[in-house]
Amino acid sequence: MTSATLDSPEVLDGPSTVKVARKRPVRDRHTTDFIKLTEEVRATGLMARDVTWYVTRFIRQGIGYLMVLALFLTLGQSWWQILTAVLLGFMCTHTAFISHDAAHRQVFASAKSNAWLARIAGNLFVGMSYGWWMNKHGKHHLNPNKIGVDGDIDPGVVVFDPENAAKRTGFAKWFAARQGYFLFPLLTLVALDLHVASIKRVLDRSEIVPQRKAEIGLLAIRLVILPALTIAFLGWGIGLAFVAVHVMTLGFYMGASFAPNHKGMPLVPKDVKIDFMRRQTLMSRNISGGWWVDAGMGGLNYQIEHHLFPTMSSRNLKAVQPMVRAYCAERNITYTETTLSQSYMIVMRYLNRVGLGQRDPFECPITANMRTSR
Repeated sequence: MTSATLDSPEVLDGPSTVKVARKRPVRDRHTTDFIKLTEEVRATGLMARDVTWYVTRFIRQGIGYLMVLALFLTLGQSWWQILTAVLLGFMCTHTAFISHDAAHRQVFASAKSNAWLARIAGNLFVGMSYGWWMNKHGKHHLNPNKIGVDGDIDPGVVVFDPENAAKRTGFAKWFAARQGYFLFPLLTLVALDLHVASIKRVLDRSEIVPQRKAEIGLLAIRLVILPALTIAFLGWGIGLAFVAVHVMTLGFYMGASFAPNHKGMPLVPKDVKIDFMRRQTLMSRNISGGWWVDAGMGGLNYQIEHHLFPTMSSRNLKAVQPMVRAYCAERNITYTETTLSQSYMIVMRYLNRVGLGQRDPFECPITANMRTSR
């Protein structure tokens, strides 16, 4: 019997017994290298779920909400309730971080349990449809900053693609050229935007929304019943101010946590294909700053590591960072990290340049990375 190879059939002894070994698909070197990195990371145990840590977060969140409720009931019909509204926005944003982690299956081994945790946390505490968010965020993770694919860079009030900016006229053109200066005011509208998008999604019968009735019920409690009870308790003036400040705080905090991660990083043309490692690393930015940034951004400041290992607990992203950084350095892959304040300045300058119709100023580095990696 002749020895078998990948390029030749394997002939087995016996009458009329011939088996052909199929060729294995040739893996790209970048893919093979990343598989090795994944195996090394898995061997450290950092991929294991840490339910105990999340339970601790749930307890802290619960205590925080009880304290906010106690303050709300104690202050009564007082304009000091504006402070309560801000604190509630802070608490709801941290619940959004938990919903995000659960949606990535970081909390439980059961996909169903993760989905329900994300659905309850997102719909009931944030006013954000889990079904809508999963559809949008899933596309983002598959192709971050890819034009026409990543919904996070779709044109709207703010434009991220210079070609779209060049098509604008009148006030829209004037605004686009200065949109970076309006970054922080616009962040206050983020929560309102996701509330509206969530309602549209769950009420649109042409869209597939798992557990639609549950989502509608949870959103109704969050966006209709709770505001109504707030206004009834505080009166129209203070009540409406409370709701408005809460929505603005929630939007500002959420937007300020997510915006630094990808905005101002390279845009990818729709027809360009990049290997997974570079697709996730070159389009993401980490934010340094110590424990307060880690806590304030819910682990999202380790965006590169999160995109490479989305099911890893946000608690472990810091621990895996040295391995990822070393991996990138060995292969000459740009690893972007900056401070929070610097990231906002980068995003603001980027938005203004894009609004003027200039090409993405960060487009060249991605080309350089692709060339040097060959």
